[in-house]
Amino acid sequence: MTTLKGQLQEDLTAAIRARDELRSSTLRLTLAAVTSAEVAGKEKKELSDAEVLQVIGKEAKKRREAADAFEGAGRAEQAARERAEGEVLAGFLPKQLSDGELAAIVAAAVAESGASGPQGMGAVMKLVRPQVEGKADGGRVAAAVKAALVG
Repeated sequence: MTTLKGQLQEDLTAAIRARDELRSSTLRLTLAAVTSAEVAGKEKKELSDAEVLQVIGKEAKKRREAADAFEGAGRAEQAARERAEGEVLAGFLPKQLSDGELAAIVAAAVAESGASGPQGMGAVMKLVRPQVEGKADGGRVAAAVKAALVG
């Protein structure tokens, strides 16, 4: 069984052989981020697949934010490249939850916690976060919880 880091390295090799510049540069940067995370701290460690997924998620989020920033600055070409890099990384991430699936998880957590109003947000988030880890952006989750508690 191949680890996720090994899969990234294999895909990088294939992208280089295929002369796919976008994919190879994206995977190089992602592997550099994984290596950086491995050597961070007092001693070097091998990241688990879950930790590598977190690194890939952070890299994908950086691409989304950069694309939005380029879009706002009127630099459509750079925004398109950032979005394309995000698509490459999305292939390694778990399928994102739809708004309906997220709303159902939040509704169940609200019912379970008995929370009402904005002051119950922490309790609901504590129940929701483990279920949606890696499958939904934190901002989306917070917005869904806030909407469920206010509405």
